Amino acid sequence: MNIKKILAFSCAAACLFSMTACGKNSKKNREKVTLNIWKMEDEAFLQQMADDFVEHYKDDADIEIILGNKPEHSMTEYIKENPDDSADILYFADDQLDQLYNAGYLLPITEDRDKIIADNGGRYTDIISCVVRERKLFACPITAGNGYFLYYNAKYLSDKDVESLDKILEVAEKNNKYFAMDWSSGWYTYSFFGGAGLKAEANPGGTYNDCNWNATDTQYKGVDVAQAMLDISSSKGFKSIDSFIDGATDDSIIAFVSGQWDYESLSAVWGDDLRATKLPTFTVNGDQVQMSGFMGYKYVGVYSETSSPEWAVKFAEWVSNYDNQVARFGVTGECPSNIEAMKDDTVQSSPAVVALAEQSAYSIRQNVTDAYWTPTSLLGSTLAAGNPDKRDLQVLLDEAVKDITVKP
Repeated sequence: MNIKKILAFSCAAACLFSMTACGKNSKKNREKVTLNIWKMEDEAFLQQMADDFVEHYKDDADIEIILGNKPEHSMTEYIKENPDDSADILYFADDQLDQLYNAGYLLPITEDRDKIIADNGGRYTDIISCVVRERKLFACPITAGNGYFLYYNAKYLSDKDVESLDKILEVAEKNNKYFAMDWSSGWYTYSFFGGAGLKAEANPGGTYNDCNWNATDTQYKGVDVAQAMLDISSSKGFKSIDSFIDGATDDSIIAFVSGQWDYESLSAVWGDDLRATKLPTFTVNGDQVQMSGFMGYKYVGVYSETSSPEWAVKFAEWVSNYDNQVARFGVTGECPSNIEAMKDDTVQSSPAVVALAEQSAYSIRQNVTDAYWTPTSLLGSTLAAGNPDKRDLQVLLDEAVKDITVKP
């Protein structure tokens, strides 16, 4: 082979090598990325979003997504004890934000920050304000209005009946049916104390709770509310349980307090008789008082020490985008936070969405520390059982408040 041919071949080979090495589709040049995610939502849905993400970016990186699980309310403690074992992607409810932020475990979301804020209603909406610190955004919203309201069966109850819990219980008793609510969870029992103007919320630093459920100098004293709950639990038409669909299916439950997650299952049972509305009033010391409620938001954030910050942020944005928020509603019934997704016909056609909007006027954002949950569960369960040991109500409330407000 002469020297000209050798040079021509060498140049062609060099150009070919350069094109292959620099080409976008080169497997050798693609970044290898592994993302660990703690699955705080429907596993099959999360897996589908992960698969779609991998497919969408297949020309840019070799991405492996591993789904794991950690208890939501102990996330901060787990990371503190196992910093090298944290997931890259963190799902959490709004009441966990302060703990995660104060511990330095959240990476600011800088890519598409302004778009994310605008998509979720703007800087001064509650759902955005909750995750902004020092003008930085620390998570992407995925759901809004994680709250509860009243479902009822129109075969037994009219729109007028469900304005009052007294009337609901009366109708339930008359028909040998039940009104059901989960009093073993402080998430629901807050509705009585909060409705009566009593408070339970985390301090500004999110380190402990302030609570006055044992108040003796308020319009409605703590014992007034506790007695009201005892009066409700004494009704033959009341049942405290944490799952309602079986009772709706066998026609023993005609009304219950829950959220959007039960809508699809319930619609298959009650069909055209399914109705939803705000919570009713209840009787406190002779007055009709509107039940309050907790509402909340869910977010997805990025662990500050992730080894793949760029890709972790991309994934957080992916699972919180318009399409996936609408899809999430179809799977879980949870309201989108994205304002355009909220306008989607599928979302707007749900009576649960309307009911949640009605109840939101009487609800507050859930903002309590972990210390809140166990004592409120014990208190609610005791009152649901009719205070079987006949304990003094003031003492019962004093003990609950002491445990709720314990400082670390």
